[in-house]
Amino acid sequence: MAEAETQAGARAAAEAEVRARIAAGLVYTESEAAFLGPLRREDEIFAYNHTPPSDPARRRALLGAILGSVGERPVLLPPFHAAYGSNVHIGDDFFGNAYLSFVDDVEIRIGDGVMIAPSVTLTTTGHPVHPARREGFGRFSEPIVVEDKVWIGSNVVVLPGVRIGHGSVIGAGSVVSRDVPPMTVAVGTPCRVVREITDDDLATRVAQRPPNAR
Repeated sequence: MAEAETQAGARAAAEAEVRARIAAGLVYTESEAAFLGPLRREDEIFAYNHTPPSDPARRRALLGAILGSVGERPVLLPPFHAAYGSNVHIGDDFFGNAYLSFVDDVEIRIGDGVMIAPSVTLTTTGHPVHPARREGFGRFSEPIVVEDKVWIGSNVVVLPGVRIGHGSVIGAGSVVSRDVPPMTVAVGTPCRVVREITDDDLATRVAQRPPNAR
C-alpha cells in the first residue's frame, strides 16, 4: 500500500510539473502530456461530422459533449477538427463554417456573435525552432481569445497566444501572430491593422434611394 501511494504521489507531482510548464508556455513533449489523453473527444467529433443535417438535435447534443462550453444557437458546419475539443469554449450565436480546425492543447475562448469562414485554423500550439528541441514532438502552447462580434475570413491561421479584440475583422488568408485591437480591420501575412471600423461602415453596400424618392 505504501509503495502504491508513493508511486501515485510521484505521478501526481510529475503531472503537476508538466501542467505548470504548459501554463507558462514552456516546451513539453507528447509523452509528458499523455495523461491529458482522456480529455480528447475524437469519437464524438467523428460522430458529429457524420451526423446528417436532418438531425440537428443530435448535432447539438454532440457539440455539448465535445466542447468545454457552448452558448445558445451555435452553428458549426461539418467537417471540423479539434485536437481535444474539451478545451474550446464558444459563446452565443456562434457561426463556424466548414473545415474549421481547433488545435486546442490549451484553451480557445470565443465570445458571442463570432463568425468564422471556411478553412480557418486556430492553433494554440507551436514548436521550437531548433530541431533537437522538437524530439518527442516537443511543443509549447498558449491560449487564444476571440472576443465578441469578431469576423474571421477564409483560410486564416490564428497562432498561439493571440487575442482578437471585440468587433474586429480578419481578412481572408491572414496569419495572425500578434494581438488585434478592438474594432479594427487587420489583414496580411503577418496580419497587421489597416484601419479602424467606424460609423461610415454602416453605410456601405446599402441600396441608395433615388434623388426624388419620398
